[in-house]
Amino acid sequence: MNLSDVFKNVEESQTLKISAKAKEMIKEGIDVINLAVGEPDFDTPDYIKNFAKKAIDENKTRYTDASGIVELREAIAEKLKK
Repeated sequence: MNLSDVFKNVEESQTLKISAKAKEMIKEGIDVINLAVGEPDFDTPDYIKNFAKKAIDENKTRYTDASGIVELREAIAEKLKK
């Protein structure tokens, strides 16, 4: 198999490289806050997992409008008013 010249020249992701360095430093006992890839340092809470499972069961698996889900936007607006 021949690889394209573009593929041959793809470099390692700098974001992943920084994240790997931060994980290495943490293993060495250095106090590091890794903001490289935006991953939380905790598991997804059960109520969020259950809500996601319910959404899948209800076939809510399509993209929304670019402006978001109307009911969610309304709920956010109501919260901000308070």
